[in-house]
Amino acid sequence: MIAQLDWQYIRTKPLKSISRLNSYFFIEGRPVTTRGQWINPFVLYQLRLVKLLPIAGKVIKPIFILGMGRSGTTILGKVLSIHKQVGFLNEPKALWHVVYPDEDIFGNYSKNPGRYRLDEKDCSESNCLSAHKLYKYSMFLTGSRRIADKYPEMIFRVPFLRCIFPDAKFILLVRSGWDTLQSVESWSNTKGNKNQNNTHDWWGVNNRKWKLLVKEIVDKDPKMADIAASVSTISSQEDRAAVEWVSIMQEALRHIRSAPEEFLVIRFEEFIGQFEYNINRLLKFCELPEDSHQLEYAKRILSPRPAYGMCSLHPAIEGIFRETMEDFDYT
Repeated sequence: MIAQLDWQYIRTKPLKSISRLNSYFFIEGRPVTTRGQWINPFVLYQLRLVKLLPIAGKVIKPIFILGMGRSGTTILGKVLSIHKQVGFLNEPKALWHVVYPDEDIFGNYSKNPGRYRLDEKDCSESNCLSAHKLYKYSMFLTGSRRIADKYPEMIFRVPFLRCIFPDAKFILLVRSGWDTLQSVESWSNTKGNKNQNNTHDWWGVNNRKWKLLVKEIVDKDPKMADIAASVSTISSQEDRAAVEWVSIMQEALRHIRSAPEEFLVIRFEEFIGQFEYNINRLLKFCELPEDSHQLEYAKRILSPRPAYGMCSLHPAIEGIFRETMEDFDYT
């Protein structure tokens, strides 16, 4: 179903389905690997129009769900979005493209070079104001008091987000690297496509995301720089996903160690197995009251996932991959 809706979601809280559809059709935009891209010009036009409106007030304590795609971030976002106060934006790349056009690492909306990292120097008064306006608009469309934004690559833009939203809440979802990288491979093989000699898959338009990952992240990461040349030649989906997983998890470690109080770390495996405990942790960290519908929905959809098991990796990435697994207590 569209907008990440399922029948259990609709059954648990029907009106919330309208909130999700509003986010889907008016805010998030459609990436190049999906259908419905015809809607993007309309989405971008009305977001740019909202950006020009005299909308007053600041957004309070937005919630950012970070990590790596295929780590359960969408499931967590859906459970959080059932809450009566929360509006959920699932990878609102159109919104962020309007705020900061050079952030498009996938090539969904622009052929200009994108940027993985954004920091305080990129946080101008103009894009700060634009972000607050567009989030306010999102709150209006979703009938919410708080916004939860799931955009995994924002892990590399935390200083930028802090500058715009000083009171932001950051949730880091972690999943076993073995399961994550094989889930990425499965996704890219089934949902990737070729269109007029262009390849659109997990790695963006014609490997745009992959090239930027190597150039901006791997090559400049002190723990990975010495393998950057070897990594750049990797072509298999699993090996590339392992590189991305290590890059994201190493970035996460730096954030957790420098400001542990600003991040709530949730392991996907524990969220699935002990959802009541972890939903309570989530609500406390986000400063949200209890909502019985969350537990009701979680009981209906959450169940243990079978592990993929280990696989062979490129020698250049295997060592640091296993080391990073140990850093997060995975064996």
